[in-house]
Amino acid sequence: MNGRRVICALTAATLAALILPPPAAAAAAPVPCPTVRVTPKPSRPPKPTPPPDNPADKAIGGAELASKGLVLPAGATRPPAVTASSWLVADLDTGEVLGACGAHEYGTPASVQKLLLSATLIPRLDPRQQVRVTRADLNFEAGSSAVGLLLNGTYSVELLWLGLLLQSGNDAANVLARLGGGSEGAAGGVKAMNEEARRLGAHQTRAVTPSGLDGPGQFTSAYDLALIARQCFSLPAFRRYTLVERVQVPKQPRATPPDPRGFQIQNENDLIREYDGALGGKTGFTSLARHTYVGAAERGGRRLVVTLLGAEPRPLRGWQQGAALLDWGFAQPKGAQVGRLVEPGELAPTPTAAPALRKARPPRRAWPRPSLTARRSSSRTPPSWSSSPSSWSP
Repeated sequence: MNGRRVICALTAATLAALILPPPAAAAAAPVPCPTVRVTPKPSRPPKPTPPPDNPADKAIGGAELASKGLVLPAGATRPPAVTASSWLVADLDTGEVLGACGAHEYGTPASVQKLLLSATLIPRLDPRQQVRVTRADLNFEAGSSAVGLLLNGTYSVELLWLGLLLQSGNDAANVLARLGGGSEGAAGGVKAMNEEARRLGAHQTRAVTPSGLDGPGQFTSAYDLALIARQCFSLPAFRRYTLVERVQVPKQPRATPPDPRGFQIQNENDLIREYDGALGGKTGFTSLARHTYVGAAERGGRRLVVTLLGAEPRPLRGWQQGAALLDWGFAQPKGAQVGRLVEPGELAPTPTAAPALRKARPPRRAWPRPSLTARRSSSRTPPSWSSSPSSWSP
């Protein structure tokens, strides 16, 4: 009897093996990213819970980019170790992604979110328009970065963009979002930012504040930041603003309190002073997000952008980690890629976008191409702009 049971069991197992498909092979474990261990471990608030993973969103730009770990083209050299929790290097012109670590992992943006505000509203706002600062514009986290705008002070939109990008002014972000939001005010500006993120294909990005100050449910990814940065660098005005080293904020005799003298602000992004061929970028920090960074540069006719999230400033500051990854990217052969940056409107065209606005955005390949010598010179000694809008030209 026992022998019959064994034979029956073996027969059933054999039939199951013939009829049922074999179990799926286990997914390959992510390749660990080269990282630098930071000691002592910095204190930070608890990380917010990100939205559930959406496989479709994580595969945007290519299936390889869905990995939580390191993805490189075949034969690529190993990238430098950094403290960032995620990063990506891409070609601004072709959209090729040269390499990434956790490209689609959720992170909090800090002030690099101001790039989304720039991409959204620079084409929509008149840089010559004069705007008066309200009390609501100055309602932001005490001790966070600000230009120093004064209640009832009047500033041009162009100066507000410079304050936003050079000094990471949260006050400037509030004014610009209010102005761009129309009847909905700053909330309308944030709404427009989220619509622009969808148009660009940045499906993991959700803005809650215009400045990048932490807010519930506010997330982005290294991949999304590259899409947003690519849009920013397609705008001539942004390319001028981001390379300015210093600017004089005009006096405000009618502000509360009055300022009879004015003051100067400087660009916080050291890449423009220290890295040959720098095109500009944006720094960011909150205690929750840690250090975030976006930077771009040109060498040998190639324009590359680097994005990183969740970095620590030791042993290298955020922009220095970005510079090391840019060096790595420029050393890779042209055409080597693990994915691509999708084009604006490719995934979900925005039907409400104004036709005139789209016409105002130049084609990506229509950028002016000055000589490398001229660009290197501008990276070492960026222009200083006066407070007169008519003189603000590089």
